[in-house]
This record gives sequence, structure tokens and C-alpha cells, in this order.
Amino acid sequence: MTLDCGCPEHYPAEWDGQDLDLSGHCVHSLSIPTFLHMPLGYANYLMRQANAISDLELTELWPGLVLTKTGMLGGEMLRLIETSNSPSRLIKYLPVGFNVRCIIHQGTMATLRNSARVLQQGLLDEGKLPKEMYLCHLTCPRCAESRGGDKILLLRRWQASPKLEQRLKQQKQS
Repeated sequence: MTLDCGCPEHYPAEWDGQDLDLSGHCVHSLSIPTFLHMPLGYANYLMRQANAISDLELTELWPGLVLTKTGMLGGEMLRLIETSNSPSRLIKYLPVGFNVRCIIHQGTMATLRNSARVLQQGLLDEGKLPKEMYLCHLTCPRCAESRGGDKILLLRRWQASPKLEQRLKQQKQS
């Protein structure tokens, strides 16, 4: 269930501070326009994706949980759904090796930089190579106060790096 504002009513709180393997999960993927990493018409694309999922009669694993990845001129919104054999071009499966580290950031986008830095440094310290970052807004300005403040779920995809692990071992030995 989603709240009236579109925020997820329930989210996987047990993901906080965990490494997850989302390989092979079925997702509904929607491209979004961005300008310098800022999504354009984000609310419209949220509604468009929710309507598309409803029209295709798909079931979300966590309704309203939208993983957003942005780039300089384009981005992508992913919603985890139950396995489907839908012929829609917007349904895909995450690739093998889709490992993510998750943390819940208490605060707004303005204070996100420090949490992202801590997340990335933690991965590097363990010999894992950080890849793209996904954000999921768990609260909006309308519901933030009643739900314990602003919350953003950060998911950083990572890849095991034997070279990085070897360098870390050499540093520890010297």
C-alpha cells in the first residue's frame, strides 16, 4: 500500500546497513529526463509508472518503493515487482552480480552528501568497487513530520575487486 501522497507505507527497514544481492529480481523500469542529475517532472513520472504497473496488473513487492538513478541528461526509475511474464518492454530482470549496500539517511537531499561519502568509504575499505547509486525517498515533505522526519534510502551498487583487496592487504602488511 502507498500513502495518499505516494510514499511507501512500508519499506524494507531491515535493509539498513546491509549488503543485498538483488540479482534476478524483476523490475519495472522507466526512463526519466534529468538535467545535471535533477529529475524533470519527477511526480508525473512517479504517477505514470504507478499507472503503468496497475494497467499491466503487476504486483509490487514494496508498493511505492521507487529506486531512482540519475545522470547528467537522463535517469531511470525502478520498482521491484513480483516475477512476471509480461510482454511489456518496461519489464526487465536485474543482472547477475547486482549487489547493493543500503543505508537509511535521516535528513533531506541537502545533507545527503555525508551519508553517501560514508557509504562509499565503507565499501572501499572492504575492497569493494562502488558503482552507481540509487535513491529512494521514503518520506515526502507532506508526511515527513508524522513519520519521524525526512528519510532517504541510499543503495550503492558495488562489485568485488580483487585488485583493490590486494592493495588493501599490502597496505595493512606495511
